[in-house]
Amino acid sequence: METGEEFGPWLARQLKLAGKTQAELAEELGLTRAAVSAWITGRSTPRPTVMADIAKALGTDLSTVHTRTTDTQSGLPLTWYHRPGYPDGGRDLGNAAAFAFDADVQVLARETCQNSLDERLTDNGRPVRVRYTLHELTGEALDAFRDAILWNELFPHYSAVSEIAGHQKVGRVVDAGVRDMYEKGRLVLLRVDDYNASGLTGDDYADGKFAAVVRRQLESLKSGTAAGGSYGLGKATLWATSALGLVLINSTLSEPHEGRTERRVIGRLELPWREVDGKPYAGPAWFGRPDPDSPGAEVVRSWWADEETVARLHLTRDSDEPGTSFLIVGAHDVASLEGGVSEGDDEITEEEGSEDTRDIRRMHRRLVEALGRDFWAAMTGGGGRLPLLEVSVRALRNGEEVVPEQQVDPSVEQPSRTRALRAYYEGATVDRLTEAGQVAARTVPLKLPLQGGARGTLGTHQAVLLVTEAEDRDGTKNQVHSLRGNRMTVRKAGVPRLPVGTNPFQAVLLVGEAAGESAPFAQEAEEFLRAAEPPEHDRWGQTEELTLRWSPSAYRRISMLTSEVNNAVRDLVARPRRGNQEGGEALRKALTVRKRPKAKAPSGPVIPVLEGLEATIGDGGEWQITAEVSIPKGDEVVPMVPIAQLDVRSGGRPRLDWAELVAVEGCEVQDGTLRFTPGIRRATFRGATDITSHPVRTSLTRLVLELRAGKGE
Repeated sequence: METGEEFGPWLARQLKLAGKTQAELAEELGLTRAAVSAWITGRSTPRPTVMADIAKALGTDLSTVHTRTTDTQSGLPLTWYHRPGYPDGGRDLGNAAAFAFDADVQVLARETCQNSLDERLTDNGRPVRVRYTLHELTGEALDAFRDAILWNELFPHYSAVSEIAGHQKVGRVVDAGVRDMYEKGRLVLLRVDDYNASGLTGDDYADGKFAAVVRRQLESLKSGTAAGGSYGLGKATLWATSALGLVLINSTLSEPHEGRTERRVIGRLELPWREVDGKPYAGPAWFGRPDPDSPGAEVVRSWWADEETVARLHLTRDSDEPGTSFLIVGAHDVASLEGGVSEGDDEITEEEGSEDTRDIRRMHRRLVEALGRDFWAAMTGGGGRLPLLEVSVRALRNGEEVVPEQQVDPSVEQPSRTRALRAYYEGATVDRLTEAGQVAARTVPLKLPLQGGARGTLGTHQAVLLVTEAEDRDGTKNQVHSLRGNRMTVRKAGVPRLPVGTNPFQAVLLVGEAAGESAPFAQEAEEFLRAAEPPEHDRWGQTEELTLRWSPSAYRRISMLTSEVNNAVRDLVARPRRGNQEGGEALRKALTVRKRPKAKAPSGPVIPVLEGLEATIGDGGEWQITAEVSIPKGDEVVPMVPIAQLDVRSGGRPRLDWAELVAVEGCEVQDGTLRFTPGIRRATFRGATDITSHPVRTSLTRLVLELRAGKGE
C-alpha cells in the first residue's frame, strides 16, 4: 500500500490537532509513554495490530493511519482566521498591490498565464496546460457552496465592510459584490487550473512558493532569466478580479511536503480594515485548519483535503499532474463595460451586455481574445519545437455546459504572426518578400550596456525580425509584436513613416532566448529587458531597476533597437521602384507639360518653416519626433533652434530638454542648432526629449514644437 508522510511526524501533528499528549495516547493504548515517544522520533513503528487502536484513538479509519496522505478528521475543524487589528491603531484599507491592476479578466488572463508559463516543468519537454472555467452558481448549488466556505462566519465581516462602503473604494466593490449575489441569486466562480507546473511548494510560513503567493506581498521567486514575472504583483490580479476579495487554492505539488503532494488547500480573503463586535481586524483572512503551534491555535494553515471537501469547494482537479487551481469567488469584469457588444452576438442584448459585468458568455469571449492576443507565440510550435503552452476556456452554470470548452488556437487568433513564427522554426524564411505567404527574416542589433553605469558596451545581441503579409483576422495591422524567452507578447507598436501604398503587414521581434538560446548574449539580453519591464510587462523602457542596475540612460539602448527594427521593417515592406524608363515614354506622349518661368530668388536671409511633424511616446516615456522643414529660395538660410514645449491651458508652456537631436537629411546639428545645406529646399531632423525634464507624465500631455531663429530664446 502506498504511504505518504513518515509515521512519526504525521502522528505528532495528529496529536496536536486532536489536543492530545503522548502520555494520553499511551494511556488509551495501554502502552508506555516511551513506546509512543519512539514512534514520534522514528526509532520504531507500531505493530499492525496496534495501528487499529491508534486509528480508534484518533477517531479515524485504519486506512488513514496506514497511508498517511491526509490528516485525521478528529483534528481541529476548518475555520477562518482574521488578522487582528494593529496594536498601534494603523489601518490598511485594502491591498495596495491589487490597485496596480483593473478588475479585468483580460488582465487576469495575461498575469495568470504568464505565471503558469514561468512555473512550467521543463524536464519532460511538455507544454504547461492552462484551463479557465467560468461557473455560475444559482439556487441550491449556490447555497451548498456558501455552506462549504462557512459563509455564516464571513457574513459579519462583509456587513462591517458594507457599513464603510461610502467612504472607501474596496468597501464599495465588496458591497456591490454581496448585493449582486443576494439580489440576483447568483455567484460567478472563475477557476484557473494549470498542469505540468511546479505547484505551491514549500512550508506554510518559511521561504517558498506557497508562502510567496499565500502569505506575502511583493515577493517574486521566479527563477531563470526568461521568466516573465519579477515584481510579485501579478498574483494580486486574482483578488482584484474577485468582487468579494476571496480566492480558494488547491495545489498538487511537484515536490512532496509533509510526505504528500495532492490536495493542499487554503483560502485567502482580502478585505479592508473593519470592526466586528467591537474587535478591529487588520484586513486579510485565511481559510484552513488551525495551526496547533500558533498561540491559542488561532492562525490557520493549509490542510490536506479529502476528495469530498475539494468537490464541495469546486476545486477538483482533472488529474494528479502537478500544478495549482485558483478559484476566484465572485468574479467580475468591470473593464468589459468599455468594450460594448461584439457584432453578431445574438446571445446578449446590447442593454444586458453593456451593464452586466458578470456575464459568463462575455467573459468567455474576452478570455479567448486576450489569450490569443498575448500568448499566440507560446502556443506555436514547428520544426521539431513544441509549444510552451496549451490553453482552453469553458463556461458552466450549476455544472451544466453553457459554452463548450474552446481550445485557443493561435493560427485562428493570430494567423499571420503564427505563420511567421512557424516559418522561422522550420527554416522557411526568405530575405525579401516577393510572393504572397512568404516570411522575411532579418537580424537587428541590440547593443547591451555594461552594468553599474560603466561606459561602453557589453556585447551585441542579434534579435530576429520576422515580417509577413497581414490577414483580416490579425486585428490592428502594421504592428510589431516583441517578445522574449517565455514567448509572451510584451510590446505592441506601430511602425512610423511607412512608405505610401505599403501593403498591410505584421511583424514579430524575437529577442533574448526567443531568438534562440545559442544567440550571442541571449541571457544577458533577457536580464536587461526583464529589468526594463514595468509591473504590467507590456513595454520596454526606463524603470527604476534599469536605472539602478545599469544607468539612467540605459533605456536609450532600447530606443536604438526600436529605430533599427522600424528601419528594417520599412526596408522589407517597401515596394520595389520602377526603372526610370519603365512607362516613361508612354506617359510623356499622354501629357503636355507647360513650363513656368523660374521665380526670381529673393535676396537676403530666408526663414525655414516647419512643415511636417510625426510624434510618438517612446518606451521610456519620452517624446520622439521626426520633423520636416521647408526652406524658401534665398541667398542665405537662417539657422534655427528646435524648441519642444508642453501645451498648457494657461501660463507659459514648460520647455523640455533634448536627450537626442540628430540630422537626417539636408542639415546638420551643432550645439542644438540646425544649420541647413546651401541650395536645398527640404530638410529632416529627428529628436527625443529628456524624460527628466518632463514636469508631468507624458501620456497626459500634448507636445508643441517650434523653430526659432538665433539662439532660440
